Amino acid sequence: MSVDEIKKLDIKERIILMNEIWDSLEDEEEHSIKSPDWHESVLKDRMNKINNNNVKYISLEELKTI
Repeated sequence: MSVDEIKKLDIKERIILMNEIWDSLEDEEEHSIKSPDWHESVLKDRMNKINNNNVKYISLEELKTI
């Protein structure tokens, strides 16, 4: 299906198609797409900050003002 064909679908049909695509991706092998190495580093850093209480939590409303 081409992008032009997709654009001819109404919004509801495109959302359904998008959900079907996501569902099809869930069925793929877990390691078929590998995350870059730097992802692990970023996640470890964030977890360390959380575990050491070195984070500031903000509300979604506050985030929207930043």
